Amino acid sequence: MTARVEIRERLDDQEIDGVLGLVAAATETDGVRPLNEHVMLHLRYGGDAQARSLLAYADDALVGYAHVDPTDEVEGPSVELVIHPAHRRHGHGTRVLRTVMELTGGRPRLWAHGDHAGAGALAAAFGFDRVRSLWQMRRSLYAPLAPYTLPEGVSVRTFVAGRDEEAWLKVNAAAFAHHPEQGAWTMDDLLRREQEPWFDPEGFFLAFRGDRLVGFHWTKIHGSSDHGHEPLGEVYVVGVDPSQQGTGLGKILTLAGLSHLRSRGLAQAMLYVDETNTAAIRLYESLGFNRWDVDVMYAPAE
Repeated sequence: MTARVEIRERLDDQEIDGVLGLVAAATETDGVRPLNEHVMLHLRYGGDAQARSLLAYADDALVGYAHVDPTDEVEGPSVELVIHPAHRRHGHGTRVLRTVMELTGGRPRLWAHGDHAGAGALAAAFGFDRVRSLWQMRRSLYAPLAPYTLPEGVSVRTFVAGRDEEAWLKVNAAAFAHHPEQGAWTMDDLLRREQEPWFDPEGFFLAFRGDRLVGFHWTKIHGSSDHGHEPLGEVYVVGVDPSQQGTGLGKILTLAGLSHLRSRGLAQAMLYVDETNTAAIRLYESLGFNRWDVDVMYAPAE
């Protein structure tokens, strides 16, 4: 049966529960969550007024979901798509992606988390090319961590909610000026994450030169209840103001955050880095990280 696809600006509570159940089933089967953090936050809290949700139904059962984020007008809409494991190989993915193509004017950028073979086959069927790869890297926290010393004139403290948001957003925007997702964070993006159960200001390190914020390392701990594994630390975001690049501050902040994660009794730490960011990959490899998995983006061939 061909799926019926409905497009929504906002989902009601019943629809949200249905999508979350679909995501849980796919995560259990595939070993990787099919939607990124940004989309999961959108599901739970709403937001992103321009975004659209696509719900695919067969016999009134929810069999597929897609999130379309059109905010990047230059590169094109970003899309995350998942089909329920019990309803795959019935053409539902093709039906949903065809609707996505119509909705986006034929120029979506499609993420496949974990480089899933089914996603690759669907992308190939639509003539999409592999255009971006995001590595997940991991290291043991039982392995030694290099000692570090703060640069002269630099001090580090942890984030204070209600006081540090504006300064952090300014440095984040400068540090990631050419990053399509991270550099565009707004106050709402930050405050929404402060509401998440995993948010811990004691793991959010800020580096100051005098009174000026010049860098940060925000760590995160993934709980077993959401991810199907023992708690895992993450180098969530490391950023350094452009004026401080080349000082080694990024490496120092990374080590400070890893030390914090180890102090929480965690066995492993992970991070995400773009495959093309060779300088960052070299840094992380020097700190003991190795490639673990990869997320892939597909886009229509030019």
